[in-house]
Amino acid sequence: MTSSGCNEIPPVSSDYAPKGTYETIAGLKTYVIGPQSPQIAIIDIYDVFGLAPQTLQGADRLSSSLNALVLVPDFFEGACLQESWVPSDTPEKQAAIAKFREERATFPKNVEKLLEVRKAAGEKWPSTGDRWGVFGLCWGGKLVVLVSGKGNEGPGRVFKASGTAHPSALDAKDAEALNAPHICLASPGEPADLVAQYKEILAKPGKVGVVETFDTMFHGWMGARAKLDDENNKKEFERGYNQIAEFFGKYL
Repeated sequence: MTSSGCNEIPPVSSDYAPKGTYETIAGLKTYVIGPQSPQIAIIDIYDVFGLAPQTLQGADRLSSSLNALVLVPDFFEGACLQESWVPSDTPEKQAAIAKFREERATFPKNVEKLLEVRKAAGEKWPSTGDRWGVFGLCWGGKLVVLVSGKGNEGPGRVFKASGTAHPSALDAKDAEALNAPHICLASPGEPADLVAQYKEILAKPGKVGVVETFDTMFHGWMGARAKLDDENNKKEFERGYNQIAEFFGKYL
């Protein structure tokens, strides 16, 4: 199930100036931030609004906190979901969003792209070894859990830790399949029963995980929808990224 916030809450503008650069990795334009010879690396997967300044600010925070290489691939190749389509309150907007999801945002196709990026980046930065994590916002969170379960093993493929914030399309089966330590930061905008199932599953023997709901936040508070001129959102944005960094620092 996709959170209703995906189609109802537009992104906000931000005047943040990202600190990284862009390179082409596995055929995708990719935002890159971090040291030249990194010891750990994270692939950071954006929400449906693409390479938003708030998302890149989060990537910069993760890199700075962990002295890590952080990559944000442009899976949609510039054709992200448009702010003008949200809220999806007309048949035309609904059709545009449906077309975007079908042509750009299907999960199997983008899982394949993600694994290509992981392999190519591992070869480009061999100093990282197998110390790779994967983190995703909303739509990106679904990709994260899909690559952190069955098949998550081997050189050039494995993710040693995974995480999501305000994840989309939550499914208890994904949580059951996870074989990497996993952190899930939710908002009241996601189905509470599914968040509770995730928490219960990740508390089972053999699982390693953290699930926390940020009760005063909304779907998207750590991604393109982040309202960083709002003091409470800014505080919780920072707390969320600090928590993600601490988790990845522990398991990578």
